[in-house]
Amino acid sequence: MSVIRADRPIRPTRPALRGTDIASKVVVNGVLGLMALYTLIPLWWLFVSSTKASGYLYTGTPLWFSHFDLVTNIRNVFSFEDGIFSTWLANSALYSLVGAAVGTLLSAMAGYALSKFTFRGRESVFNVILASVLIPAPMFALPLFLLMAKLDITNSYWSVLLPSCVSPFGVYLCRIFAAASVPDELLEAARLDGAGEQRTFFRIALPLMSPALVTVFLFQFVGIWNNYLLPSLMLNTPSLQPVTVGLVQWRSEFANGVPPLLPITGAFLSLIPLLVAFVSLQRFWRRGLTAGAVK
Repeated sequence: MSVIRADRPIRPTRPALRGTDIASKVVVNGVLGLMALYTLIPLWWLFVSSTKASGYLYTGTPLWFSHFDLVTNIRNVFSFEDGIFSTWLANSALYSLVGAAVGTLLSAMAGYALSKFTFRGRESVFNVILASVLIPAPMFALPLFLLMAKLDITNSYWSVLLPSCVSPFGVYLCRIFAAASVPDELLEAARLDGAGEQRTFFRIALPLMSPALVTVFLFQFVGIWNNYLLPSLMLNTPSLQPVTVGLVQWRSEFANGVPPLLPITGAFLSLIPLLVAFVSLQRFWRRGLTAGAVK
C-alpha cells in the first residue's frame, strides 16, 4: 500500500475536458455570430438599398454601395404626396411617446401597489395580469376595435392611444423591480414622518425604480412604434396613420406609380428614432434588466 508523505505538496487537479470546453465556446460563439448576422444583414441591406439611385435598386451587388444618391432619396420621401411622411413620423412619435409615458406610469403604480400593499385578491389580480402577457397581442385587436366602435372613437387618435397606455408586461416588471429596489423600511420611515401614500410613491419609490421605468418605457416605445395591426384596423384617414401603416400602403401601391425606393428609404428613416432611443437609454436599460435578473 502506497503512503502519501505529509510534506509533499498536493498538486492541484487539472481541469478535465479542456478540449470539450473550448469546443463548447466555439459552438456557442458561432451560434451567436450567426444570430447577429441574421439580425444585421437585413438592416445593412436596407441602409445600402436606400442609398442607391433610382433604377439601380436591383442591379449590382445587393449588399454594397453603387450609384450613391441618399440625399435625393430622402428628399423624395419627404416631398412625396405633399410631405405625408412627416405627418406619419409625427403620428408615430405622438403614439409612442404618449403611450409609453402614460403606460410606464400606470405600470409603475400598479406594480408598486401589487408589491407593497396587502389586500384580498392581490395574487389573483397579478395572475390575471401575468396570464394576459402570454396572450398574443393580435388576439386583442378585434375586441379592441369593437370596443372603440361602441365608444364611437374609431378613426381618431384616442383609438390608438388608449390601448397603447396599457402594458401587462410592464406591470409584471414593475412589481418585480419594486420588490427588489424599494425597501419596506424606507416606506415605513416616510409614513412615520407624515408623508402620504402619494408623496411616498412619487418622492421615494419612483426615483428608486427609475432603471426599471426606463426599461418599461423602452419596451413600450418600441412596441408602439412597430405596431401595425392596431392602427391599421382603427384608422382610415392617412393624416392619422403612423409610419408603419403608411409605408405598407406605399409598398402596396407600386402599380400606381410609387417608386420602390420610397418605402425602402422611409423604412430606413423610421429606424433612426429607435436606434437613438436604444443608444441613449441602453445604460439604464441594462441596469434595469440586471436588477430584475437578480430578483
